[in-house]
Amino acid sequence: MAALAELERTPRRKLADRIVESIRADLLAGSIPPGHKLPTEMQLTVQFGVSRTVVREAIAALAADGLVESRQGAGIFVMPHLTSAVGAMVADMDRRVSSALNILEVRLAIEGEGAALAAKRHNPSQLASIEEAFVEFDQKLRAGLATGPSDFSFHRAIAEATNNPYYVEMLDALGRRAIPCDATSPYSTDLAQNEHYQRGLQREHAMVLAGIRAGDADKARAAMREHLTLSQSRYQRRLYDRAAYSTITAEDIGG
Repeated sequence: MAALAELERTPRRKLADRIVESIRADLLAGSIPPGHKLPTEMQLTVQFGVSRTVVREAIAALAADGLVESRQGAGIFVMPHLTSAVGAMVADMDRRVSSALNILEVRLAIEGEGAALAAKRHNPSQLASIEEAFVEFDQKLRAGLATGPSDFSFHRAIAEATNNPYYVEMLDALGRRAIPCDATSPYSTDLAQNEHYQRGLQREHAMVLAGIRAGDADKARAAMREHLTLSQSRYQRRLYDRAAYSTITAEDIGG
């Protein structure tokens, strides 16, 4: 009952995303071969402990990705040409991850010094804004809500604390693209939506905040550079992992 109560508190969109990730993993692993039928809606509601509405949202997302198709009166079937759909998904993911890496490279060149300036120049009000964004990120993460806007607010508040308007202008120009863990970002990936990934981000944010709060420019600079460098490494690993998927053949998927 406790697990069910927790599911009921989770936003419907997030529940649907979890089902999509689970079924997509099964398809890529060949657990359900091309042309075969998925479990029924009712079976999926029982399996995942969600409503039929959530299951339908998940199926619609899988269909939009070209992985499954609904046949009136017959059920939901894995697309016969699954390899083509997987290949298109991998290519699109590669482009998004590569773009995220390019943006992180720009941010790495700028935000490290921005954090150092913020440590030296912030006023109490600006520090409060940074801390507020940090706490908001944590609250949203615990509630299972999208953390992207809070992540952006954290970095933007640091830019404002430099008291140099061009740091803010730079982040505003990047907008949603600056924060891959924002579900609405064009460069978001399932990696960035992962809770473990985001908890790692928050630990790195804490180190940046500690440096700024202490007025230690060197510590703040180093923490920000480490944060963005680690983000680069995570995305580079993701790009490497995605390359492995491109070798999947129809025989691999069919088991």
